[in-house]
Amino acid sequence: MARFDVPLPRDDGRRVPPARARKLLGRMLALAKPQWRSLTVGLVCLVIASSANLVFPQAIRVLVDGALAPDARGIVDRAALFMFVVGIVSAAAGATRFVLFTVAGERVVADLRKDTYAKLLEQEIAFFDEHKTGDLTNRLATDTTVLQNAVSTNLSMALRNFAAVAGGTTMLFVTSWKLTLLMLAVVPAVALGAVMYGRRVRRLSRDVQDALGHASSVGEESLVGIRTVRTFAAEKAEAQRYATAVERSFDLAKRRNVITGTFMGIAMMASTGAIAAVMGYGGRLVMQGAMSVGQLTSFLVYTLVVAVSFGALGDLWADFMRAAGAAERVFELVDRTPAIPDAGGIVLTHVDGLIELEHVDFAYPARPDATVLSELDLRIEPGQVVAVVGSSGAGKSTIAALLSRLYDPTKGVVRLDGHDLRDLDPKWLRRQIGVVAQEPLLFSSTIGDNIRYGKIDATDAEVEGAARAANAHEFVSRFPGGYATRVGERGVQLSGGQKQRVAIARAVLKNPKILVLDEATSALDAESEHLVQEALDRLLEGRTTLVIAHRLSTVKNADRVLVLDGGRIVQQGTHAVLVAEAGLYRKLVERQFVAA
Repeated sequence: MARFDVPLPRDDGRRVPPARARKLLGRMLALAKPQWRSLTVGLVCLVIASSANLVFPQAIRVLVDGALAPDARGIVDRAALFMFVVGIVSAAAGATRFVLFTVAGERVVADLRKDTYAKLLEQEIAFFDEHKTGDLTNRLATDTTVLQNAVSTNLSMALRNFAAVAGGTTMLFVTSWKLTLLMLAVVPAVALGAVMYGRRVRRLSRDVQDALGHASSVGEESLVGIRTVRTFAAEKAEAQRYATAVERSFDLAKRRNVITGTFMGIAMMASTGAIAAVMGYGGRLVMQGAMSVGQLTSFLVYTLVVAVSFGALGDLWADFMRAAGAAERVFELVDRTPAIPDAGGIVLTHVDGLIELEHVDFAYPARPDATVLSELDLRIEPGQVVAVVGSSGAGKSTIAALLSRLYDPTKGVVRLDGHDLRDLDPKWLRRQIGVVAQEPLLFSSTIGDNIRYGKIDATDAEVEGAARAANAHEFVSRFPGGYATRVGERGVQLSGGQKQRVAIARAVLKNPKILVLDEATSALDAESEHLVQEALDRLLEGRTTLVIAHRLSTVKNADRVLVLDGGRIVQQGTHAVLVAEAGLYRKLVERQFVAA
């Protein structure tokens, strides 16, 4: 199974150094800036709740000392009533704080997800060649959820616990500075341990998120190709492949949790020791008359508040470090500048459709050492139909990709009406080009929506007209739902010929000046091919067309045929001329006849 496995994310040694982590945390918190109104009210509620919590131990002091006074009943009743009112105020303010902070966090992360997804869609195709879809979707889902906790619940809890530590420590000094100094003796050691622990957890968190992204990639790949998996009875092997990826993420998460548990245990031991020392020394102060029982009781309550809050801050620090690892993965996408811009450039007022490729070399960015096209020169006149043939891997589909500027040539230039494609607005350019592929992608929506993808604001009449031109209206009308019929994921509920005709209708509705047919009929049976070819013939009229094909029926009527071999044009001419020559084209035709 090893040779079929998806490689783990490359470990290039990147870690989040402390300075970078602080910068990431600052940027995470800056995401909440648009929600400042809600957060300001939440902070006010935080102050109210924290103040109420700090007053509570004083009420306990009054109650305990009052119980020993002559008029004990009145003092105890008033203290109990005061505690009840303080509890109500604290609960109401705390609940309001929680709601405001968490809702603001949900809003922040919803906006971040939208921005990240929009940024993803702007990236050049080469980026997706090098990144697994599962890893990218994991960043959108899992990593942003980690950030959500950091900027909402965790931020709220961190502020609350920080206020409790600061206010509680102040009250401890007010109550007894001697006991406070004794208690604080353990803090430096715990703080140092927290720093070391945070660095280690930050590293592991990045590794865990990468491993989860890899597992998502493996699972998505198997599910997308479930028909192939089922055909080859490879369910067990795929389950094992996914299990291996999940186990790796589990091992990393387990290591992180062991470190977390160890730190928490040591911190609790230190805190317990400090409390025991405080109680012992406080008891002596009471016996000596230096403190009242109520003061000692309130001191112990403050100590517990500070200890619990300090421990919670340690846990929250670990969560923020995990969030820093996730933030780096998300912000990598948000900050990335695509190699090929999504928009910007010249917009031509008129398109004739002259296409030129001059001295073009190309290698895919994911495989820079494997040259696909070499010194390629090509000129397609406006309205001309040019077919490109050749064996698999000769570079036929690459020409189509360059024409739509999905990639830029490694060397040379591709022009439209004399303009370098790199000078044109990419969005505008792609609106001028219609593509019908061998295996068209349909979205899991309705037939009408998929056709309308070529022109989002098209009317129902325009959609139907495009379907008629593509020989699709007849079979669509036979469905009970008509154009509202859902096609399933990737169009699985339609046959190959039906999908192809829907894709052609989509191109018809787009009404492009340039058409690219990438082996559009090679996977169809004879009847479907006839209907599709008839629709294509209508679509070709008046358009500059590049036909990439294997089948003779899609080549013989082209104005010119180019024969590619090893990324170079080795023959060109009409079908009749090339068949008469002794060359690669005639061999390809003869092989097709033999296969037939």
